Amino acid sequence: MSLELDLQVALDMPGLPAKTDLRRWAEAALAGANYQKDAELTIRIVNEAESTALNETYRRKQGPTNVLSFPFESPPEAESSLLGDIVICAPVVLREAVSQGKTLAAHWAHLVAHGVLHLLGYDHDEEQAEAMESLEIHILRGLGYPDPYGDPQDS
Repeated sequence: MSLELDLQVALDMPGLPAKTDLRRWAEAALAGANYQKDAELTIRIVNEAESTALNETYRRKQGPTNVLSFPFESPPEAESSLLGDIVICAPVVLREAVSQGKTLAAHWAHLVAHGVLHLLGYDHDEEQAEAMESLEIHILRGLGYPDPYGDPQDS
């Protein structure tokens, strides 16, 4: 499995992760989900205005959100390694990491893994939510980060 990662940074903000970290986190998520084909994806890091516009347009929800995933669906007759796009709102990630008592790197890693799993078809519905969370915990532990859903004081 090889990953082609297109990184788009649409804001100037200190503390953004390096492309090598984003790639490592995305590859860990693909491996954790036992994805064995070559893959292409885009990670776009945005400000709150762009996140709000996308969230309101595509999810009909007000305000910015931490991560959005836009899976690519290839026509049946065309083979493609393109998984889709992940959009992460950096200011929201920073606020959440602080308010949840997480390191910034751990929260970024979680949101990248979460976004990749959405591109692979995992969802928050009753059937898949528990499996998705368990997989995220496994992926993050493999990267050396604590359970993203646990109490940060326990790590």
